[in-house]
Amino acid sequence: MQDRYQSAPTLREMIAGAQTNPALWASIRERATVSDDAVRRVEQLGGHWHLLVISADWCIDSMSLVPYLDALAERAGNLDLRIVDRDQNLDLMDAHLSPTGKRAIPVVVVYDEQFEDRGMWGSRPKALQDFIDGEGKTLPKDELMKAKRRWYSTDKGRSTVEEVIALLERVAAETPAHS
Repeated sequence: MQDRYQSAPTLREMIAGAQTNPALWASIRERATVSDDAVRRVEQLGGHWHLLVISADWCIDSMSLVPYLDALAERAGNLDLRIVDRDQNLDLMDAHLSPTGKRAIPVVVVYDEQFEDRGMWGSRPKALQDFIDGEGKTLPKDELMKAKRRWYSTDKGRSTVEEVIALLERVAAETPAHS
């Protein structure tokens, strides 16, 4: 897994090769920031952590979330992030399906220092998913898409960063120290 991870593109490399919306991806990444507290929490975990994002350049959820995780990885000295395309990595995707059994993206797979799979997050923040599963079901598709974009614009990645850090904290607490 280590070789596969290290040969996967960074977000900037993915954007450079994106076929769909590269300028929008770049614009969101340029504006993406994370709090000092978020960085501190990751750095306090100890060890080194790897986030492998299963994504696609056409995915509005990925476009709205991944730049913030990249901003976190860029600032936290013990975290890095790489991206693989869902359709070119179906074995990884199928090993990390949504709770409904779908190939929902983005999926963030957490690997420890030895590149052991320690957990996953995906594909939307809980608050947004709750809205989609509730009130969102009553909206026409175009209205639901507008509501999602408004939610992402207001949230600015905070929910995703918080949920991924909480996952990292849980798996770090369960990870034995390596000598």
